[in-house]
Amino acid sequence: MLPMTAEAQALKGHLDMLLLAALESGPLHGYAVKEALRAGSGGRFDLATGTVYPALHRLERAGLIAGCWSVVDGRRRRSYQLTTAGQHKLHADRGAWRQFSDTVNGLVERRPWPATS
Repeated sequence: MLPMTAEAQALKGHLDMLLLAALESGPLHGYAVKEALRAGSGGRFDLATGTVYPALHRLERAGLIAGCWSVVDGRRRRSYQLTTAGQHKLHADRGAWRQFSDTVNGLVERRPWPATS
């Protein structure tokens, strides 16, 4: 599980975008979404189930993802997929993220800082 570290702080505010991105390649059940984030981050984002499922439910209520129930090996599970609105939101969020990260990288990597008066 991800402790409250710099990674956890950085994740705040970006979880929805990461969940939408995990679903971009096609429908996944909730645990598979959690595992996709863990695997895709090299284990750095090993989120608690209590973090992922409420966020998926919130995205579903917002119309950004759609869920459906199925039975696999006698067990019910809910799979989620992006809606058209979710695809548009992910596209917009990616653009905003690129702009933000480019700006931060420009500041953090810039040396020396300009002198101030």
